[in-house]
Amino acid sequence: MKDNTTIYGRHPVLDAIRGGTAIDKVMLQRGTRGELEKEVRKLCKEHDIPLQYAPKERIQKFAPGNNQGIVAFVSLIPYYKLEDLLPLLYERQETPLLVILDGVTDVRNFGAIARTAECSGAHGLVIPRKGAARINADAIKTSAGALTHLPVCRANSLVSAIEFLQLSGVQVFASTLQGTKPLSALDLTAPAALIVGSEDEGVSHGVLRKTDDNFIIPQLGKTDSYNVSVAAGMMLYEAMRQRGGNI
Repeated sequence: MKDNTTIYGRHPVLDAIRGGTAIDKVMLQRGTRGELEKEVRKLCKEHDIPLQYAPKERIQKFAPGNNQGIVAFVSLIPYYKLEDLLPLLYERQETPLLVILDGVTDVRNFGAIARTAECSGAHGLVIPRKGAARINADAIKTSAGALTHLPVCRANSLVSAIEFLQLSGVQVFASTLQGTKPLSALDLTAPAALIVGSEDEGVSHGVLRKTDDNFIIPQLGKTDSYNVSVAAGMMLYEAMRQRGGNI
């Protein structure tokens, strides 16, 4: 069975994955064993789709009726592979500017960052396969439609994605309150990726260890830090300023 946002039942879900439908995640009933579990796990791995095991009651909430213990959440946008997007940018002789979202799970912050990124001329967002905001109607609305134009790359591991970017000539910078270099001191005229972290914890330690440099956005008040979408806007504006407004 299927509606605009979910597909449920064994054969509909498996057929949708095999057919290339853009899927945000698959939820499988906890305790499922046998061929179904093996096949779902295999297909989700092959198609880079997050797989979550959930209690029967939670699945029933999203897929009432005979759901056979499985539901897939349909994405409203297609996902790109970073390995495909980056070479394309170089072929077009463009200077890549990407935004990496580490732990940004709030849908409205996600949408706001996408809106600013698209307006600032960024070439795409990079998000983790797990631990990212779901791109639903609220995210699309908050982005003012930017998410229908801006490529979103979903990576199995942000650390691996960063390593790929660095090997491809892209410098990776992270915003952190522990940074000593101000944002304006970065050279953003070369290929660059900017990392923003979650509201609560910022950029994770594992990701920070992989960056080329870390920086801080100066502030004068007593509030702990800027809202993540506001911080992303400042970072992207600085990149646009350095690039002469022609990214």
